[in-house]
Amino acid sequence: MLKEKRPIIIDTDPGIDDAVALSIALNHPKLDVKLLTTVAGNVNAHKTTENTLKLVSFFDKQVPVAKGCDKPLLIQLEDSADIHGESGMDGYDFPEAIAKALDVHAVEAMKDCILKSTEPITLVPIAALTNIALLFSMYPETKQNIKEIVMMGGSLARGNTNTSAEFNTYVDPHAAQIVFQSGVPIVMVGLDVTSTAVLTKNEIEKIKEFGEVGNMFYSLFQHYRGGSLQTGLKMHDVCAIAYLTDPELFTVQETFIEIALDGPAAGATVADLKMKYHDTTNAVVCLDIDIPAFQQWVVLNLEKIN
Repeated sequence: MLKEKRPIIIDTDPGIDDAVALSIALNHPKLDVKLLTTVAGNVNAHKTTENTLKLVSFFDKQVPVAKGCDKPLLIQLEDSADIHGESGMDGYDFPEAIAKALDVHAVEAMKDCILKSTEPITLVPIAALTNIALLFSMYPETKQNIKEIVMMGGSLARGNTNTSAEFNTYVDPHAAQIVFQSGVPIVMVGLDVTSTAVLTKNEIEKIKEFGEVGNMFYSLFQHYRGGSLQTGLKMHDVCAIAYLTDPELFTVQETFIEIALDGPAAGATVADLKMKYHDTTNAVVCLDIDIPAFQQWVVLNLEKIN
């Protein structure tokens, strides 16, 4: 018998890999998406909100969407429209969204959702952590009803922006610092696994056959610059959803993470893996992923949607 669905809030900036992650999460039998919140990142907050509403409408879901911060806490926004296209989801002509955004800010919507929930909520940020940092700063009482944060972001080695930083933590390092210092349990699903979690031509050709859902993703994939159809498309954000439903796909380690705030390593997640400098840990970090099993997981979950 299936256990009760896990209640989650996804904070997102679609984005093509975000679109795959949201599609699986909205349709997965283990997950109950209570709220979708948006933030500037891959593209500006207006576009990320529109893209989220289009996905909710595409799947005919009644999940509320709230628009969040349109810029990082202290620095200028650097988006990645060069990776995801000008709209963030170039390649597929989505119908006009039927769903409408809530008339409250994402931080307010998260606060209300968390405090009213009868069981602890899991936060799933797959974007810059600006909204989450503001939530904890304005409403610290929400921490008591948060089970954990399962985030896509960070890296233990090389980055995909400057030498060391992953995009989501690079976009708003000050927000990342607030979140990692919050005391809320964190699972960091970073580039160490997400850069290897690719869909190859083999998986993409299978997905193409999944009716209109398959057509939608195949069309988006033609415009995604996170890898290539020849070398494999990186499914960064999808890994966070995979961890929620099937954590056994990952090898993990507890550690302490600090955030570099400026200079050539701004946004880097610096890990004390040997715990030489800290007495306590503040995060579980994903070190490795079973790539064939992950690829099968993606294909099976997208096929079930169709």
